[in-house]
Amino acid sequence: MDAPGKEFALAGSLEELKIEGRLVVRGGHRPILVIYDRGRVFALDNRCPHMGFPLERGSVEDGILTCHWHHARFDLESGCTFDLWADDVPICPIEVRDGDVWVKTTQADPAAHWHQRLANGLAHDLSLVIAKAVHGQLAAGVPQGEIVRQVALFVAQNRDGWGVGLTILTALANLLPVLPEEEAYLALFQGARRVAADCDGEAPRRERAPLGSRPDPAALKRWLRRWTNVRHREAAERTLLTAIAAGFSPAEFADALFAAATDRAFADTGHSLDFVNKAFECLDLVGWQHAAALLPTVVGQMVAARGAEESTAWRQPVDLVALCEESGSELADLFAAGRGARDWSGHAALAQELLGDDPARIVAALKRAIRAAGAPADLGQSLAYAAALRVARFGNANEHADWETAHHVFTYANAVHQMLTRIGTASIDTHVTAVRGVLHGAMALYLARYLNVPPARIPGDGGEQLNDLPADPKTIGAALLDAFDRQRQVDLAARLVARHLTLGHSPQPLIAALARAVLREDAGFHAYQMLEAGARQFGAWGDVDAGRHILIAVARYLAAHSPTERAFLQTADIARRLMRGGELHQEAGLS
Repeated sequence: MDAPGKEFALAGSLEELKIEGRLVVRGGHRPILVIYDRGRVFALDNRCPHMGFPLERGSVEDGILTCHWHHARFDLESGCTFDLWADDVPICPIEVRDGDVWVKTTQADPAAHWHQRLANGLAHDLSLVIAKAVHGQLAAGVPQGEIVRQVALFVAQNRDGWGVGLTILTALANLLPVLPEEEAYLALFQGARRVAADCDGEAPRRERAPLGSRPDPAALKRWLRRWTNVRHREAAERTLLTAIAAGFSPAEFADALFAAATDRAFADTGHSLDFVNKAFECLDLVGWQHAAALLPTVVGQMVAARGAEESTAWRQPVDLVALCEESGSELADLFAAGRGARDWSGHAALAQELLGDDPARIVAALKRAIRAAGAPADLGQSLAYAAALRVARFGNANEHADWETAHHVFTYANAVHQMLTRIGTASIDTHVTAVRGVLHGAMALYLARYLNVPPARIPGDGGEQLNDLPADPKTIGAALLDAFDRQRQVDLAARLVARHLTLGHSPQPLIAALARAVLREDAGFHAYQMLEAGARQFGAWGDVDAGRHILIAVARYLAAHSPTERAFLQTADIARRLMRGGELHQEAGLS
């Protein structure tokens, strides 16, 4: 009888296997363990899928293989684990021919295998399994966007509503085009494991159907706002699903949801609108054919959000809510009258006026900008820059928790800018919506003015050369990461960012270094938001003074929240070494 094909390797004779009980075959990129037990032959990867310990050193009893490092147990026939944290061990087909045992050493479809392992890791919130599956898919040539899509759609089925995990995943996916290979792996892992944690123990989403009718877009927009105002989630979701079924464009969805989300001022300290914006960005990444699965997930938090109009700070000593309502219609009329007049370039000047300490003057500055032909998205860009300056000038005398006040305004302002850019200038009604979002952001910015008393100095302004710092971009990047290794290095991090940019170095390695600084930490939700919003706003401005100020703001915030334990960086590193054939048990000093 002919020997099997090239995909098979000879393990040895059956008689030898019976005597020895187990043999190890070197095949392909992995060692394979062949076991004879109770008259049957089994073959499986010799590396324990948990931490890579050689399973040949384990024990077999009653058809169960036990690893002797962490005592993970596996069904000998299928390779399936009894301990979910350990992951399943791949099995290999075997053939016995003419008294010899042959083992298939190649894996049929690595991409499909790791796709399933990622699904299992997400379902059981197993970080090491997730890390290996992400690494395995990337090694198998699976596009990064496909991994993002798999993780995002997992949320749509396994969590009843949008959460921080999907926001983090989307923020990091937005950064993938500028990340080196290693940071891209970390970004996908961190996003996926935060999604898994977000879904763990949560009730799955219940399917809802669109209405049987197809009302016109204006009616659906009114209904969505009505149901949001009265906190009727089911009605709001069915209305949104009807708009999806009717074929709304992304701009029409953005208009409707922006209107509903801004009916309450600065809702949930800006998170409500930021989540809505991230849902749109997520669909840009995974495809708008998934709108019915993903877009309704933001409705629950949107209808339940608490508006700032319910807080004392927005009512006394100045009634900012009343000021916004009184000014809204007038500003909208100015938009309508000046639509399409000419280009406007007063973004930086308006941002400085938005940082003022008189809310009436802030409104007046917005009026002047609109009269000068500033479009809604222009005002959003100015607002986001002003909010970044609040962070860049955050005084070190403030309490540490006050960083979050500045952060909330910035990420909200970024969401306003992105949503208004997406909406465009479709209708007069849209102008009313745009004004409301910008006014709420401007008043939130006004209320955070105390964070800049006294203001921190922004390095690099006024021709400051910073010559005491390194000049080589790689050395600057290394020094920046070293600063993030130590606490209370806010000012040094800001100076290093300013040094890099004032010397005219490419901003991309700097952004990658800032991303590395976040991705290696057990970072909080806000750090991911800050990083991505800062990179987005830098992209809007480019490598000018405003762009430098924005990245300085990012660096100062991240430095204030570093370092952490970096437990998940260790998990990612373990997974990477295992996937590359590393022998962790030897590195740990085991024999």
